[in-house]
Formats: sequence, structure tokens, C-alpha cells
Amino acid sequence: MTNLRYAQSLIDRLKRFELTTLVFFGILTGGALLFAMLAGEVVEGDTHALDEAILLALRRSGDLGETIGPYWLTHAVQDITSLGGVTVLSLMTLLTTTYLVISRRIRIAIFTACSILGGWLASTALKVIIARPRPDIVPHLVDVRDLSFPSGHAMLSAVTYLTLGALLARTQTTRATRLFMIAAALFLTLMIGLSRIFLGVHYPTDVLGGWCAGATWAVGCALVARSFVSAKPEPQPLHPKMDDSPANG
Repeated sequence: MTNLRYAQSLIDRLKRFELTTLVFFGILTGGALLFAMLAGEVVEGDTHALDEAILLALRRSGDLGETIGPYWLTHAVQDITSLGGVTVLSLMTLLTTTYLVISRRIRIAIFTACSILGGWLASTALKVIIARPRPDIVPHLVDVRDLSFPSGHAMLSAVTYLTLGALLARTQTTRATRLFMIAAALFLTLMIGLSRIFLGVHYPTDVLGGWCAGATWAVGCALVARSFVSAKPEPQPLHPKMDDSPANG
């Protein structure tokens, strides 16, 4: 009898298994596989020639300290890359978590903060494990000190913005606002990653690896949240009405 109940429960879950969940699961497994393959190529040095060729193509042949394009482009890219720094991402996480708490979405607020913190720890661990040095073929246009693969800015911006975008989208009531939040998160993630290549502080494969790892983490968190974390506001406690009538003597 117990086995029949378990089988029926499994069938009921499969019937409720939405197409979106299947898409999330496909992205999750595909992203993890792509990151593993890319990391293997990087460790073996098979991507080094292509990486260096791309970095050199973004600099003037007569002066590798100068980027291609108009003079203001470098300053604009430096502003964009700061959006993926720890300070900005921490503020974004803090403000979003506070908004969710004020909106009485306590569970998803806690899950959001823990998801982003976990992604940051994963980024640090991957850098230490792979231990790829920074590119030195062109001068760096911003100060950097840590290891190169995966790109911390690319991965952390993907972890933070995609996680925030996906979880905040669940709190919206219209399809247009949900799509806008996801699109904005993707746009910021792509721009920040590309800025690291342009500034010469990361190889292109560093950024691609960061995108893969960060997106995989964000999609995994969204999948867990979709299944187990409610995005609805917590109900307010009911207070008994005060009796304003005078007490009987």
C-alpha cells in the first residue's frame, strides 16, 4: 500500500512539472558541463593563443597601453566594470534584501542573501583551485590583485544580478515586468564581463568561465526557490480588537 502511495505521489509531481522547470534544469546541467570543459581546456593551455590574440586586437599596435576606439570609451568601460565590484554588488544585495523584508517576503529575502553569499564563496574557491595567473600581454587599465579564472566580476555579477533578477521577477504580477527584470540582469552581466576583457585584466575564457559558473549558480538557486521558497508576502498577525466600551462596575 505504501509503494502505491509513493508511486501515485511521484506521478502527481511529474504532472505538475512545468516546462519552465525543465528549461531551468537544462540550463543548469548544460552550464555546469560547459564550465567543466572550458576549465579543462584552460588548465591544459589550449586556449592561450586565442585569448592573447583577442586581447591584442583590442589595443593599438603602436602602443599596447592604448585601447581601440574613441578616447572616452575607456573611461566609460571603467565605469561599467565598477558595477561588478564587491562594493556595488554588496549594496545591491543589501538594498534588495531590505526591500523584500519590508515587503514581508521574509523567506525569499533570506534565500536571496544566502544564494548570493554562497556564489561568492564558490567563485573564490574556483579561483584558488584553478589558480590561473592574470594576463600580462597588455597593460592592465584597472588595479587587480587576485587570480584570473574564472573572472570574479563576470561570475559575481552573474550570481548577483541574475539571482536578484530571477527572484525579484517571481514577486511581479505581469509578464512584461518579469521579462524586463531578467533582461536587465542579463544585460548588466554581459556588459560587466566584456569590460574586463577590454581593460586587459582577464582573458576572454576567464569571462566565459565566469558567465557559465555564475549563470549555473543563479539558475540552480532559481530552480530551488521555484520549488521550495514562496514569493508571497508573509501574512500579518491578527490583533484582537480593543473593547472601547466602559467596563461594567
